Amino acid sequence: MVNAQDPPVTEVEEKRTRSGSFSVPKPKQLRPFNTCEVKILLLENVNETAVSAFKKQGYQVETYAKALVGEELIEKIRDVHVIGIRSKTKLTKQVLAEAKNLLAIGCFCIGTNQVDLQAAAKQGISVFNSPFSNSRSVAELVIGEIIMLARQLGDRNTEMHQGIWNKVSKNCYEIRGKVLGIVGYGHIGAQLSVLAEAMGMSVYFYDVLQIMPLGQAKPMESLDELLAISDYISLHVPETEETKNMIGDHEFAQMKEGAYLLNNARGTVIQIPALTKALQSGHLAGAAVDVFPKEPASNGPNFDYYPELLACKNLILTPHIGGSTEEAQRMIGIEVSQALTKYINDGTSLGAVNFPEIDLRAIREDDKNMVRVLYIHQNIPGVLREINAILADFNVEKQYSDSKGDIAYVMADIANVSEEHIKSLYSSITATRANIQTRVLY
Repeated sequence: MVNAQDPPVTEVEEKRTRSGSFSVPKPKQLRPFNTCEVKILLLENVNETAVSAFKKQGYQVETYAKALVGEELIEKIRDVHVIGIRSKTKLTKQVLAEAKNLLAIGCFCIGTNQVDLQAAAKQGISVFNSPFSNSRSVAELVIGEIIMLARQLGDRNTEMHQGIWNKVSKNCYEIRGKVLGIVGYGHIGAQLSVLAEAMGMSVYFYDVLQIMPLGQAKPMESLDELLAISDYISLHVPETEETKNMIGDHEFAQMKEGAYLLNNARGTVIQIPALTKALQSGHLAGAAVDVFPKEPASNGPNFDYYPELLACKNLILTPHIGGSTEEAQRMIGIEVSQALTKYINDGTSLGAVNFPEIDLRAIREDDKNMVRVLYIHQNIPGVLREINAILADFNVEKQYSDSKGDIAYVMADIANVSEEHIKSLYSSITATRANIQTRVLY
């Protein structure tokens, strides 16, 4: 009830502003104290999403549509801070030795076998990739290949282009009710599993790890058992010493007569002569191959390594395009550029494949005179004692250290460091016996 003598309630008073119980300060934009403009080199037509993301950060970006090799690659890599590649550019130990300013490598793809990961780590160069972004694209390609093989569409298409009308139904099948065996039940294998079940296939898989199946998929205890029951075998394993040449004469002999093989994993997984023999003999009814032990460095009429294989019937050959869709490349561009940006700007190494993965919460805008020390060093005894002795005169707000093999990485946020002290702090840390690479952000 309002008393007549009370002052009137104004409209402004009715619209009371309510503030939250707390506000979150924004993260501070850090900058390196001793580095000039960040230079990015992107090769092999890396997606525009990455180019835009880097330019938005103010980085200097240079792009090439092709892979670089030899002296041309060495000349370009010498003064860049980050290089982005796909699968064709080879960053060997010799090439990396010339990259004196390189901080990080972005592999805008799944694999990282085109980079000497150990040599990169020893130089303090972190390597990032995108292990999951093209999973759907590869899985969809496999489904398309299964249907094409089952109906011999590759051969019928070639015949029609030659003016040959060849309407046949013999040895052409539906895929409903057939058994798909997946070797490697990771992100791609699992997505393929779901899609294949939706098409009416029964799915079995083999993996060296114990993985929970999706849907009705069933694990098998051995590769040979999987090969023996499957109408279609699809490979989705990484390139390791264990997977090189894993499918050869013995494995083809274990497969059903009239089965099909699909390889969208790594070219070294299959022994090409054994595959050729299995197709020529008719033991395999067909195959689809997207990756090869030897691949051309550039597009053009230069794929002539396997003439006997190319002559086989019901064989689908594609030029390593499993993840080559607009959607996948856009997602890869976003994922890898974000990881690289966080590493450059904040030192965050989460997602690095050759490096200790560490992170600290962001320095806030209201954290005055706070600096972040990023110290990459040899993983030898006594280093932390040395670095902590240098930091003893400062207030260490946050600190995190981890190691991977011969390399260790320390992140530390130091309070109350004036700009005059930054140079001496940097000099003291870089002078330590185990120093590989040191950055100070403020």
